[in-house]
Amino acid sequence: MKIIPVQVVCFFSGFHLIVRTARLANSFSAKAGTWYKQRTIEKESTVSDSKRKRVIIVGGGFGGLQAAKVLRHIDVDVLLIDRRNFHLFQPLLYQVATGGLSPANIAAPIRGILRRQRNASVVLGEVVGVDPTAKTVEVHSAEPGEVKPHIERLHFDWLIVAAGATHSYFGHNEWAAIAPGLKTIEDATEIRGRVFSAFEAAEYETDTQRRSDLLTFVIIGGGPTGVELAGAIAELARKTLRNDFRNINPRDARIVIVDGQSRVLSNFDEVLSKKAEVSLHKLGVELQPNTVVSAIHPDSVELKSGDLATRIRTRTVLWAAGVGAVPLGRKLAEATGVEVDRGGRVLVQPNLSISGYPEIFVIGDLANCSHQTGKPLPGVAQVAMQQGKFVGRLISNQIRGKSSESSFRYHDKGSLATIGRSAAVADVGKMKFSGFLAWMLWLLVHIMSIAQFQNRVLVLLQWAWNYVTFNRSARLITESPHLKKSVAIQAEANKAN
Repeated sequence: MKIIPVQVVCFFSGFHLIVRTARLANSFSAKAGTWYKQRTIEKESTVSDSKRKRVIIVGGGFGGLQAAKVLRHIDVDVLLIDRRNFHLFQPLLYQVATGGLSPANIAAPIRGILRRQRNASVVLGEVVGVDPTAKTVEVHSAEPGEVKPHIERLHFDWLIVAAGATHSYFGHNEWAAIAPGLKTIEDATEIRGRVFSAFEAAEYETDTQRRSDLLTFVIIGGGPTGVELAGAIAELARKTLRNDFRNINPRDARIVIVDGQSRVLSNFDEVLSKKAEVSLHKLGVELQPNTVVSAIHPDSVELKSGDLATRIRTRTVLWAAGVGAVPLGRKLAEATGVEVDRGGRVLVQPNLSISGYPEIFVIGDLANCSHQTGKPLPGVAQVAMQQGKFVGRLISNQIRGKSSESSFRYHDKGSLATIGRSAAVADVGKMKFSGFLAWMLWLLVHIMSIAQFQNRVLVLLQWAWNYVTFNRSARLITESPHLKKSVAIQAEANKAN
């Protein structure tokens, strides 16, 4: 009789528990939404819209949505503006980039998320400027078929800027075309295309050196994103694709993590970092610590470690090394006269407002909030969510005439990172552990953090299938302008060689 592995039993037991919990939560949410809808309709019948004040929220990410939800029972109009019509669960982008999930699994329409919140409206557009004196934001939006954007100025009584972050190439923006980062769905699908195209091209490459170049993947950055990407590509090569090709052995793929720190996951406890390195080595991932990038070319990457300069021949370089604030941060700083740090983040007051403008708040990746420890808070989802809740409560108390907390305090709930199948590290308060238990915790936290119930179920089912079969069903190569440009650059490099 075949014995079922304990990991499989634990996985599906956890799966059953999560589904039941999610179903109960969804049922409660639906009932609460019906009650609130009736309550709000009654309330709106006695309150004139002309008397209501307005809160404008820029950005539908973790922080922006949390702020909007806190204001759901308050007598105020909430206007959320985003250049995308969906909320993206960024922590799972790497799974889209490696074919484990489809983009729709980790994205949810903002209007759908806020559909039961009667005082909330959504505008599809991009905020390109702020007039703090007139209390207006300038919004650019384009209707279908239009080339020139439609410009509109919207008034606010309170403004919450949660526009997020983008890639930072440390002054080398020319590297962006060769080494894509991972911040958007387009980034993820482009990386997915590059990774799978590399295997496809290697299948019919007769030159041994070029085939080796195609099967070499260099990831710049040893933080959670870099580690998760490297682990997923390694599993892809050694498990998922092992029987799919005839002329190459995908297991010959070389995956390299390059990081300027002395160890990967440098923000974690050193013991956990070492365990992560052991897991990566088991997957065949090479680590090059204390190493920085000096140049990136279409067919190679130049590295420097102390006085030693090296070069790795590769056609796929992925960027996971740094992030910077979106341009709106500097525009807001210029308009208000406040300072920004080197990364373009706006320096905020302890209550997350801007100096001299108590009605304007900046939260999430765009804010430099350093009053608590003397250092800026990390750009992670839990920081943005806690800041969104804090600002939402602060505005609520101002409207109600209640006193508010004068200073935001971040409560670190811990950090998680996964390396691969049944391998993860968890740093939760005084508890530091790794392996299968940490991986199960990582699964639970990420599943319950996804915005919509249906997406939770879809992701969980997909993970269960992947766990049993090692299959990744979303292994699609889709064209993108950046991918076409990259192919053209590499073609020129081939001619040069």
